[in-house]
Amino acid sequence: MAAVPGPVVPSSGELHPVGLHQVQLTGGYWGKRQAVIGTATIEHCREWLDRLGWTGNFRDPDAALRRRGREFSDSEVYKLAEAASWETGRAGGTDHTGLLSELVALAAGAQAADGYLHTGYGRPGQPERYSDFNFGHELYCAGHLLQAAVAAHRTGAAPELLQVACRVADHVCERFAQEGFCGHPEIEPGLVELYRLTGERRYLDMAVAFIDRRGHRSLPEHEFGWRYFQDETPIRAAEVFGGHAVRALYLACGAVDVAVETGDDELLAAVVRQFDRTVARRTYITGGMGSRHLDESFGDDFVLPPDRAYSETCAGVATIMLAHRLLLATGDTRYGDIVDRVLHNVIAAAVADDGRSFFYAHTLHQRTRPETPSAEHEQLRFGGGQRAPWFEVSCCLTNVSRLVASLGTYFVTATESGNDAGVQIHQFAPMTVQAAGMRLEVDTAYPDNGTVIVTVAEAPAQERTITLRVPDWAGGGTQVERRVFVPGEQIRLDLSVRPRWTFPDPRVDAVRGCAAVEAGPIVMCAESIDQEDGVDLDELQVDTSVAPEDGAVKGRTADPGEARWPYHDRPVLAGHVQPVLVPLVPYHRWARRGPSTMRVWLPIIPS
Repeated sequence: MAAVPGPVVPSSGELHPVGLHQVQLTGGYWGKRQAVIGTATIEHCREWLDRLGWTGNFRDPDAALRRRGREFSDSEVYKLAEAASWETGRAGGTDHTGLLSELVALAAGAQAADGYLHTGYGRPGQPERYSDFNFGHELYCAGHLLQAAVAAHRTGAAPELLQVACRVADHVCERFAQEGFCGHPEIEPGLVELYRLTGERRYLDMAVAFIDRRGHRSLPEHEFGWRYFQDETPIRAAEVFGGHAVRALYLACGAVDVAVETGDDELLAAVVRQFDRTVARRTYITGGMGSRHLDESFGDDFVLPPDRAYSETCAGVATIMLAHRLLLATGDTRYGDIVDRVLHNVIAAAVADDGRSFFYAHTLHQRTRPETPSAEHEQLRFGGGQRAPWFEVSCCLTNVSRLVASLGTYFVTATESGNDAGVQIHQFAPMTVQAAGMRLEVDTAYPDNGTVIVTVAEAPAQERTITLRVPDWAGGGTQVERRVFVPGEQIRLDLSVRPRWTFPDPRVDAVRGCAAVEAGPIVMCAESIDQEDGVDLDELQVDTSVAPEDGAVKGRTADPGEARWPYHDRPVLAGHVQPVLVPLVPYHRWARRGPSTMRVWLPIIPS
């Protein structure tokens, strides 16, 4: 298998990405996660896609009459192909070339003569092509196919998928030359990535057109409103992300890609403005985005109820994709902070230890013990509760798989030559980095321990710069070392990951009067399974005058007694009060020991 020698890089930007082969995660939490994804999760996804007939939609000539799955189920096949490509191509990864050959054959066999490819439209007995721009997801699925093909070609895992993808892209460019766009963004970053690989300018021009056409209320009116579909306000004029969270974030990814390829500083500044305000006003402490269950959407500013947190796993993946793009474009390390937070809370929480079940949504307050999901049937409800093997809408597990399989490329950037040649380390894990003429060995137990040691194993006789991100919670900025490095020398970064109290903005009504505990990038939570017998998490109050220590905080239970009416003419004082020690666990570890209740934000004992 011959891999493409380097990354297909953006044409501009302050930082430069590295290729998949240049970073190898060698252990730690994310090294283990990669192994689980490669050996268990990818096969688990393939089993469910076969079981439910989502792959069968491609191979069955009469599938038009009995197609299985939702209108976007084709995209799960493509995301699986992308994940399998990255996994096959990374150093130490599991070889999935057999699976990829099957998936490529399925896609090629189902493709129409004019390049169109979707199993839910256009064949006898099915709706016409592009008859439902709001929810049809045809271009959304096509975008995931293009991204899978780029991954398959860059790694050499299945280069033949590129021909299928180019035929799809050519069809899209012809069909949408003058008007139209998809209600679910995703084709935009796919087209730009394909342009970077092939050099075909019309793919980039088509992505530019799709970006510019949005925001003019062109889609059919729907009860969710135009904002849900990112069609209420032109992206250059918007101030904050709104509507369906994943749609908004995928569109922003495409807009950044278009901006850096065309030199459109106005467009890039618009996305920066929107992302920064969204982080400041519409983001959960975990970095999760999307607070509304009704339409998987962003809420209004500071409307962030913990017990109704949606924070879809796919939105977490999209947030990392976007933050990394902004990091590359601007060089601002605060976007690395966002990647760190989302990665170690949302993404780390999403998938079970065995890689075979997952969260769709991420509540921050589980009030009741949920039922254990069936191992044999897909879950119809996907708004909260336990990790489940599969959901009716199962976009998240394949999405996490493609992210984690390519994760090394998010950890490091490099300047290969020139006066600024060197390596920038943005995320910390045990890993080997080969870039800028150097080989670096990174040793750390981060995030459980804040010590990061970089050993220079190989270095040229010229000056090089090694830069390490210092997280905002540790003071922010960077630690920069520049000199002629000698093989064997070490650079050490020490970050304090002692637990600390965190208090919400007072405008977040839902958690006013509460506090949370963080340790480094990790958000902590109280889980019922760890508490003393009879302790109800909804009756806990904590003492924030005492610093958190040894994975616990001091507090009390305050039972107000039996209620006949939940409103009173004066503040209700607690009835039975009992001092307790409240054990805490990392949020990403909750619900791994069976059904439980849980909460992140803890009410403060009144002074």
